[in-house]
Amino acid sequence: MAIIEAINIKHKYHDGTLALQGVKLCVYSGELLAVLGPNGSGKTTVLKHLIGLLKPSEGEVILEGKPLKKYPSKEVFQKVGMVFQDPNDQLFAPTVWEDVAYGPSNLGLEKDEVERRVEESLELTGMSHCAQKGVNALSFGQKKRVCIAGALAMKPEILLMDEPTCGLDPSGVNNLMSLLKELNNLRGLTIVMSTNCVDLVPVYMDRLAIMHQGAILKVGNPEEVFSEEDIIKQASLDLPQVAQLMHILRNKDNVPMDKLPLTVSQARDFLAQRITGNTSRLNVA
Repeated sequence: MAIIEAINIKHKYHDGTLALQGVKLCVYSGELLAVLGPNGSGKTTVLKHLIGLLKPSEGEVILEGKPLKKYPSKEVFQKVGMVFQDPNDQLFAPTVWEDVAYGPSNLGLEKDEVERRVEESLELTGMSHCAQKGVNALSFGQKKRVCIAGALAMKPEILLMDEPTCGLDPSGVNNLMSLLKELNNLRGLTIVMSTNCVDLVPVYMDRLAIMHQGAILKVGNPEEVFSEEDIIKQASLDLPQVAQLMHILRNKDNVPMDKLPLTVSQARDFLAQRITGNTSRLNVA
């Protein structure tokens, strides 16, 4: 059963632009779902509908079996958190502690409970040592972690991440994605992440939805979706780099393979099998 679902949602901006064209998307509890597409495809617009920041022109969003529009905003923000692409759009308090505490304080919680949530969230995101620092003194990656901490302090069931790796160096990307994977595995947090970085998807994500021009073209696990090369081209995307190499080996160098390996680990297993002839190592699914 879907924890949150978009049913035929359409959205038209004030200038008449049709940003979403009947989007259907089911998000299942406990999964890591990527919404993958080029800039301007509608990824951010979908996320904003899932938390109620935008209202659909047609269709509706269902949260835990109930129309989102029937929830008070305060209840929605306790169930669904969102981290924006630019942390500077989200951070406003003078210090890290004050910023993370803002959400739970507005819930009317006791002071001890607010402090407990802030401490737990900062520890989960590795930002406890920055609790009393000014927000403006943080690096870009640290600001993103504080935004995540602020969302976690609300104890959401679903976390929406808009282009979370944008602006980060390779180390920052790896650290952030490892954090999201840890939150998903240890806390069972359902995470929906918009991205245009195809290489991250097969490594970290359970499923993905391909978006193009306000429509979802395909939803499935990475192996299913990346096997649809026509859809990848239609969406103006590339295969993951590892898959591009294996695609060349299959199509130009006539190396037989039933499925394209999508990750370094899968490609290593496949190539090791080809070199050694040990069929027990072949596992690209």
